Amino acid sequence: MPKEKYEPPDPRRCYSIMSAEDVASGKKSQWAELEISGRVRSLSSSLWTLTHLTALHINDNNLTRIPPEISRLPHLVYLNLSSNKLRSLPAELGRMVSLRELLLNHNLLRVLPYELGKLFQLQTLGLKGNPLSQDILNLYQEPDGTRKLLNYMLDNLAVHPEQLPQRPWISLKERDPVTPTAAFTVMCYNVLCDKYATRQLYGYCPSWALSWEYRKKGIMEEIANCDADIVSLQEVETEQYYALFLATLKERGYDGYFCPKSRAKLVSEQERKHVDGCAVFFKSQKFTLVQKHTVEFNQVAMANSEGSEVMLNRVMTKDNIGVAVLLEVNKDVFTGGATPPPERQLILVANAHMHWDPEYSDVKLIQTMMFLSELKSIAERAVDSPTSDPSSIPVVLCADLNSLPDSGVVEYLSDGGVADNHKDFKELRYSECLTNFSCHGKNRPSDGSITHSFQLKSAYHSSLMPYTNYTHDFKGVIDYIFFSKTRMSVLGLLGPLDHQWLLDNDIAGCPHPHIPSDHFSLLAQLELRAHLGAALNGLHLPGHR
Repeated sequence: MPKEKYEPPDPRRCYSIMSAEDVASGKKSQWAELEISGRVRSLSSSLWTLTHLTALHINDNNLTRIPPEISRLPHLVYLNLSSNKLRSLPAELGRMVSLRELLLNHNLLRVLPYELGKLFQLQTLGLKGNPLSQDILNLYQEPDGTRKLLNYMLDNLAVHPEQLPQRPWISLKERDPVTPTAAFTVMCYNVLCDKYATRQLYGYCPSWALSWEYRKKGIMEEIANCDADIVSLQEVETEQYYALFLATLKERGYDGYFCPKSRAKLVSEQERKHVDGCAVFFKSQKFTLVQKHTVEFNQVAMANSEGSEVMLNRVMTKDNIGVAVLLEVNKDVFTGGATPPPERQLILVANAHMHWDPEYSDVKLIQTMMFLSELKSIAERAVDSPTSDPSSIPVVLCADLNSLPDSGVVEYLSDGGVADNHKDFKELRYSECLTNFSCHGKNRPSDGSITHSFQLKSAYHSSLMPYTNYTHDFKGVIDYIFFSKTRMSVLGLLGPLDHQWLLDNDIAGCPHPHIPSDHFSLLAQLELRAHLGAALNGLHLPGHR
């Protein structure tokens, strides 16, 4: 993990006791450090109730053991156990992942629990004056020895339990038996590109479990277990798309489309192999490819900047992309109704990965607006005649939006628009160019909002998945499956991993030996109602909601 600035406690500690007047006046003391001294032989169990402590000084005593209950102090960043008579340490110390400084100097330690390797934020480990094995001391005494020793311990720590619990399938409704409908499953999954899977970012994961050779097996297993009809993946490395994903999924009856981020055009052929992008796969038994499209957000930003400096400096400089495939749903996928649908049934499947930085909420929102604006153009060009309605082509949008459910991005997608002075624009001067992305263009009524014409709904209710991204520093929902609610509904969903299992097994974050990405996959079964044209036997058929 990136090292935050850590200030150790001031060794010249001075203490003051509140006067009787202060106590009487209701003054509260604020103390986050505790020092215990006086040749103490054992510690009171009440110490473990002081969960607010950030520093604990229990050095220079006669302690022979530290009880495992010390792990009940989760906010400790400094722990000094030096100059005691400790012969062993509890494995539970490994749960204290907030620790930055752990001093164990001048004890009687011959071995260390490998669980110390889980202290991925530790910057100082004091081991001097202990009769430790020469192998441990040699490693510790190397340059950057603390980090090397902790990595060695983490890499050699036994992994428990052996198996991940199954995520539940949640059925929401039955299929419509009367109307012709097609049911299909959609998967959305950020697979964590190899070049981003570093010990600096994911220090809690053993290096062998971070390696692509190991993780790719778990990722392909996840895709195979979901067995979705449509698979949308983000952070797919160019070389791995061809060598692994396309090669493996073609054998399972999929066809696919992929595009790397825009930077791929600017780098050498060797570097290009490692540029990541977005991929969409679909089962060719159920769908036929009609068109494929790439949306490069920096190009759209440049074409629509209207002289806006923030558009050029903030949006155009980000090389995120989206892809879209226009698919024809094969007629034998439809069931129900007296006859198969007479018209060919198209769906537009889109997949995108928006900019990551939380400080750029404006960029994420504009990238989303640009993507939907481009999808509208794709749909308009795809309809058979000028009189046809582009909204007759339903949309499935999968994305790592890097945005929480309360963000402007999700508000825009769910509600059909946002105010042009929305807080996520950060009061930057975008207003002139934003009208290009509104569904009415520059001729829109001046109601102060930027809108889109797709009527979208998230497949997952915000309360169903507590998080789709699970790291030590961040846990939240940032991945989504949206669909056209006028033509589709959700039959069922893959539910979340049991949160208690993550807690019980001290999983600080993902990836983990049992979880190959820092994201969890989404899987939804959608029901598509056939488009029967504007009229049937002279009667107008209203869209289902």
